[in-house]
Amino acid sequence: MAPGALRGRVGAAWARVSKEVGTVAARISEDIDAAIERDPATDSRVEMALASPGLHALWAHRVSHAMWTRGARLPARLLSQASRAATGIEIHPGAQIGRRLFIDHGMGVVIGETAEIGDDVMMYHAVTLGGRANAKIKRHPTVESGAVLGAGARVLGPVVIGAGGQVGANAVVVKDVPAGATAVGVPATNRVPELHGEDVLFADPALWI
Repeated sequence: MAPGALRGRVGAAWARVSKEVGTVAARISEDIDAAIERDPATDSRVEMALASPGLHALWAHRVSHAMWTRGARLPARLLSQASRAATGIEIHPGAQIGRRLFIDHGMGVVIGETAEIGDDVMMYHAVTLGGRANAKIKRHPTVESGAVLGAGARVLGPVVIGAGGQVGANAVVVKDVPAGATAVGVPATNRVPELHGEDVLFADPALWI
């Protein structure tokens, strides 16, 4: 290979790597900003980056998911299990997760293989996105952008939590939750709040316990 062609290939490879590194760095910064915005107990970016198990689990998942989709399934599972041991949060490498997910506290969270999560979703500890079938089908929930899942919520099967929907603490959801609605109880029932914006967050403290 001519020296000029070799330099061209090396330059192109370096450009790709630099672009990917820049994208990863930007995504990490975005995750930290989103976490600080939602967690009033922390206002330091360094503290959030070093001490948030939710962020650590999310970052590990991004790596394991990339491995999973490229066919390296055993290493992906091993990484996900190592992350589970370190953070108490279990996310299957096959799960599809959007941007700026924030898992507050995190202990006991389980996200199944065919779960799909949109952007700007927030969930508290002990949330389960579980399946109700053993077949290799879409068997886990879809959580659309802007949804909030309260502590201990169980969302089971291929149900859809609509955009901006909310699931109360310890609710068991086995049916779709419409966009903007709130699901509470066992089994959960849906209701559309009369309040809007930030007022909804404080209308029912049981949502966030």
